[in-house]
Amino acid sequence: MQQYLQNKKGLVKNVFNKVYDRYDLMNDFMSLGIHRLWKKNLLNMMNPSSNQNLIDVACGTGDIAELFLNNTNKLTPITCVDPNKGMILKGIEKLKKFKNINWVIGSAEKLPLEDNFFDFYTISFGLRNTKNLDKSLTEAYRVLKPGGRFFCLEFSKIQNPDLDFIYNNYSKLIPLIGKLIVGEREPYDYLVQSIANFLHQEELIDLMKKNGFEKNSYRNLSGGIVSIHSGWKI
Repeated sequence: MQQYLQNKKGLVKNVFNKVYDRYDLMNDFMSLGIHRLWKKNLLNMMNPSSNQNLIDVACGTGDIAELFLNNTNKLTPITCVDPNKGMILKGIEKLKKFKNINWVIGSAEKLPLEDNFFDFYTISFGLRNTKNLDKSLTEAYRVLKPGGRFFCLEFSKIQNPDLDFIYNNYSKLIPLIGKLIVGEREPYDYLVQSIANFLHQEELIDLMKKNGFEKNSYRNLSGGIVSIHSGWKI
């Protein structure tokens, strides 16, 4: 399934080239810090043990990897994948105390990694930015072990009309906040458009089924501003 906006030549790459240096700061401003609670919810659902490994795709600066390691024995092997070199370099600096993270520059649609290897696959606020959802999900399925579990934390569709009204009006301010904090509004115009165009919760469940995942489910957070989708490779 192709995504129209993301397939505009160079658009997503240029977006993240402009924002990676203040990516974490802007996430805190936009979400009022709540993105950290959403990610903790993801880790709680995952409930990893020290003998399980993780691939985190569209890893940004490594928030999920850091949470994962702090919730295990801190020695578990982690693979962090992101297409943006600047984002990877920020992550390496931020998490330099951890020596067991393998940082990889690559895309969700074509992971340079072996089959049937990982216990967990996570992608947080990244599936929306891929050019092809089917290819991304097929790759997620490929690299997971049989019995492995897929998790996607992503902006979703709000269930409450009153909250939806408030959120839509707040979204109009996001490009202005981006201009103030990062000095660029265009990446945040893209952010708002990409969220509006992304799949409904049930549509993503259907796409996961189509690409091989079983026992699929989702959990809405903050009234559906975001949701966590989960599926198993059986």
